[in-house]
Amino acid sequence: MTTSVQLDRIKTRFDSWDVNGDGRIDRADFDAESKRILRAFGEAPGSPRSRVLSDAYLGMWNFFAGKAGIDKENGRLTPEQFHDIVEEHVLENGGADFGKAVKPAVQAMIELADVDDDDQISPTEFKTWLDAMGVENIDPADAFRQMQTNGDDQLSVDELVQAVRAYHLGEIDVPLLGH
Repeated sequence: MTTSVQLDRIKTRFDSWDVNGDGRIDRADFDAESKRILRAFGEAPGSPRSRVLSDAYLGMWNFFAGKAGIDKENGRLTPEQFHDIVEEHVLENGGADFGKAVKPAVQAMIELADVDDDDQISPTEFKTWLDAMGVENIDPADAFRQMQTNGDDQLSVDELVQAVRAYHLGEIDVPLLGH
């Protein structure tokens, strides 16, 4: 059974990805969201990193469109369809399908925030990530500790993917994909 926190987070995620505010999510919304993230990180359009993030967001769109059975080019996802997909593929079944879909986006954001090029996120880089995603009113050090699973003072792509799911499950309060 979906909790009120989970329902709220599903609605918030839908609303944040509905960039143009028309009550539906489509490919253009995911494209606009990736461009917003790139601007927030100060990444130049057309750079290799920007292409990786754009492709990753397109991959997430393709995941949702495929699960909804709608056209990937021109289809539009309703809030109800989005809720059903998130409930089945994020909240239930261990989240493996969604993990595969979100992992490229998380990896691309690591590349944007990872100034020391070690393929992980340090506490300082994590603060940059939160700032770029527009996450406010969260203590970055406390949030970092919530997601840390192996004690190495770094966040790996797998830890961050797990944290995205944990947020939607209501287990942590860190919206890594913004809100």
